[in-house]
Amino acid sequence: MDSSNLSPEILQDLREKFEEFDLDSNGHINCNELHAALKVCGEDVPGYKVRQYIKDFDKNHNGTLEFNEFVQIFCQESSQLKASGFKSMVKQFKENVKVQGGVSQSSAEGTTHSLTDSERIAFCDWVNSSLEEDKDLNELRLLPVDPNSETDLFKKVENGILLCKLINLSAPDTVDERAINIKPEDKMNIYLKQENQILALNSASAIGCYIVNIGPEDLMNGTPHLVLGLIWQIIRIGLLAKINLANVPGLARLLQEGETMDDLMKLSPEEILLRWVNYHLEKSGSNKRIRNFGNDISDSEAYAVLLSQIAPPQFGIDESPLRESDKMKRAELVLVNADKMKCRKFVRPSDIVKGHSKLNMAFVANLFNTYPCLPPVEDMEDEEFEEYEETREELTFRNWMNSLGANPFVSHLYNNLHDGIVLFQLFDKIKPGIVNWEKVNKPPFKQMGGKMKKIENCNYAVELGHQLKFSLIGIGGEDIHNKTKTLVLALVWQMMRAYTLKILQNLAKSDKPLEDKEIIAWVNEKRKSAGFSRFVRIFSGFFDEVYGIFGVKCPSI
Repeated sequence: MDSSNLSPEILQDLREKFEEFDLDSNGHINCNELHAALKVCGEDVPGYKVRQYIKDFDKNHNGTLEFNEFVQIFCQESSQLKASGFKSMVKQFKENVKVQGGVSQSSAEGTTHSLTDSERIAFCDWVNSSLEEDKDLNELRLLPVDPNSETDLFKKVENGILLCKLINLSAPDTVDERAINIKPEDKMNIYLKQENQILALNSASAIGCYIVNIGPEDLMNGTPHLVLGLIWQIIRIGLLAKINLANVPGLARLLQEGETMDDLMKLSPEEILLRWVNYHLEKSGSNKRIRNFGNDISDSEAYAVLLSQIAPPQFGIDESPLRESDKMKRAELVLVNADKMKCRKFVRPSDIVKGHSKLNMAFVANLFNTYPCLPPVEDMEDEEFEEYEETREELTFRNWMNSLGANPFVSHLYNNLHDGIVLFQLFDKIKPGIVNWEKVNKPPFKQMGGKMKKIENCNYAVELGHQLKFSLIGIGGEDIHNKTKTLVLALVWQMMRAYTLKILQNLAKSDKPLEDKEIIAWVNEKRKSAGFSRFVRIFSGFFDEVYGIFGVKCPSI
């Protein structure tokens, strides 16, 4: 079946399912998630066919799938189904789905977008509970946000204040609040609102949000899918920020037989959360295990056992919800227990039963942050954790990569670069077309020979650096694959510098690369117009000054 023959309602529902698996909202799904996404859409495709689809349909060779590629795969797999089969599949997705037309120039003309009430309600609840003591938001009557209103959230982000506050909740001190125009609605004109929205977008980008195709006017107009997409990214970054060894040394308890700490660092925060749930399930004696935040948790069994394991004794929480056979009622009983722990966030019973991946991941992340129940491993010394503490420099580079839509999401700088895939995506942003994707070895990598394929990628990445005239003396692909910190940082610093110079060159509308003295003059001019009295004389510390121009602090930990 051709994708042009799909009705708008089917496309809307396919996008809904695609976006559930796109946990970082960057418009891609990892190839490893394709099988699960198709299964949710009613197509249980064998693994060998999934691998072949990846080879056939990943047209831009970036190792991930965009929505249009996903639709093509679905159409091919569903070509034998009758139209009635499509209708029955669509019917089960239709509840709580609203259709929103793209109203911004940055969104495609005529594009339709699916929007779930579940996400809007979940985000309203999180904003209300997390920011309830904020004096400014209460005085300006921006809180509480009414979760029962379909428009209240979108109206209250119009002036940008709420978004700036939410960013500082997820990444404290990112926004210099003195730079926010905080005034009553009757004293806020369109220019002051736009300044706030630009500040919010710059700050969101600084902490690693992917904001391509989102402009100040989209937020001021309350374009639903763009507002919800940005809010989800901000919330997600805050929820996952502390899921690491530096903050929770007890994560070492999640190591499996034969694994090292380095193996644990290779896992994404979502994968660590899955392990954490399974660790407590195993500890309880349950045979239940989960591999995703969708279908595997829809019967609430994992949640019932998990809460009984991590809840402090005074709450009196046990596995009694398992005695209820009705899934919806059991989910409600689980959430009653979560409420006793002050952790009833993000999900309603229907979200659990339907397996809403994003919201269930957020629910579990909040549980982890509140009750990790992972005491430190006694025989491990403090020094063993020092190398896993992220520096300010590493965090800045990582956030820059994520703000460009890196896939997979970069949660650990060295581990996420060691196969070269993210580096190629970045090189393509610095100089579009420089990467010959036919030369790139793409995941998944086989156990036998996979290491050599990754090193080949890293060698090619170094070759691209030489083409851009980077100084890479003594740096080889094996250094990147082996995660040699100083050498990886040397490469990444030059990549970030090249990208920034490209952006500044575009802003200056120059056909020649800008020299350092020209950039310093531009920075000082902007600082002077912004009211700063201190000026830049040398290029070091440049990014601190650029962030400062926009009222954003260079990311720190």
